[in-house]
Amino acid sequence: MNVEIWSDVVCPWCYIGKKRFETALANLAAEGIDLNINISFRPFQLDPTAPRNAPSPVVDGYAKKFGGVEKAHQIINHVTSAAHDSGIEFHMENAIRANTLQAHRLLYLALIHHGHETQIALKQALLEAYFTNGQDIGHSDVLVECAQRAGIEPEVIRQYLSSDEGLEEVLADFSLAGELGITAVPTFVFDGKWTVPGAQDVAVFENVLRRLATRTLTS
Repeated sequence: MNVEIWSDVVCPWCYIGKKRFETALANLAAEGIDLNINISFRPFQLDPTAPRNAPSPVVDGYAKKFGGVEKAHQIINHVTSAAHDSGIEFHMENAIRANTLQAHRLLYLALIHHGHETQIALKQALLEAYFTNGQDIGHSDVLVECAQRAGIEPEVIRQYLSSDEGLEEVLADFSLAGELGITAVPTFVFDGKWTVPGAQDVAVFENVLRRLATRTLTS
């Protein structure tokens, strides 16, 4: 089964949804249900207008977008609590607003040249860098560091980021998301046929996966 997860690396619900989905998979595996799933991450930008090479505090961006500093802190506190309940540590008070185009290019490289597991590891490293460590994931040094954690050689990454490789493909995927009607993330697409939007509860993901496992066995 192929599962494509459309998401952004600065989307709190994308991180929470990833964790909940992984928990559901682990719970089913503990029951002896092996789904043989290939997970890949597809690109989506929540804030394509975020400037490159001009980082700023995320709380300032939230305040501008959602109507003031108080509202921004309410939203941050809400997602931080949801993350904690899912076993994730957020420190969004330190998060830095950044354009995610380069991060998506890097995720494309990881999948195409290194495979699903490497891309998953890179996605996790990017999420931790942004949400937990307060790093600027628009900066090439941070991207190199995250890629190293996923097992990709740093020199390969520096050469790649200095080129335009993967740019056309990522931009095409941004457009494809719109053509598919994906307007919010995370969105989980199973075998290109069934779509589950949002960071659903673990129990919901378990139910979806059980139904798809049954469908696969009987088809």
